[in-house]
Amino acid sequence: MSALARGTRPVDRLRRWYGEGPLQLLVLLASFALAAYAGVRLLDGDPLMIAVWFAGAALVHDLLLVPAYALVDRALRTAAGRLGRREWINFVRVPAFLSGLLLLVWFPLVTGQAAGYESSTALPAGVFLTRWLIVTGVLFAGAALCRVLQVRSARRSARKQRPPVAH
Repeated sequence: MSALARGTRPVDRLRRWYGEGPLQLLVLLASFALAAYAGVRLLDGDPLMIAVWFAGAALVHDLLLVPAYALVDRALRTAAGRLGRREWINFVRVPAFLSGLLLLVWFPLVTGQAAGYESSTALPAGVFLTRWLIVTGVLFAGAALCRVLQVRSARRSARKQRPPVAH
């Protein structure tokens, strides 16, 4: 039996050792290199304040936001279970998560607390709340449309799988 037949090619050995192919390893190493570059650039400023900010962000996330996420998710699952609509949960979770993420990133602009952004954005400060609400509405409408299409597709496939009625 030849060496190629026994799986001793370098790619096969890499898969056995690493668990994935070489392309995945290359992408992983490139992402680590990019993160290292970003870290070096970030630490050009005040490293102590950056470390305090990261530690504070981790504490706020772990001690405040995670329990809040869990409570909201449990309430959503309980309500969906009572209504017999468990299949709707992710169609609420995903747009709510994306909307919350947008609010978190753009919080000063959405709440009107950021001064001086008019020159950078060329937009008045009052438009960001309206636009965030519109984006949130579009996200929920898109999720509802996806759910409607999913139900419609399930009904069609159920109709196709029914046995013909004998006369």
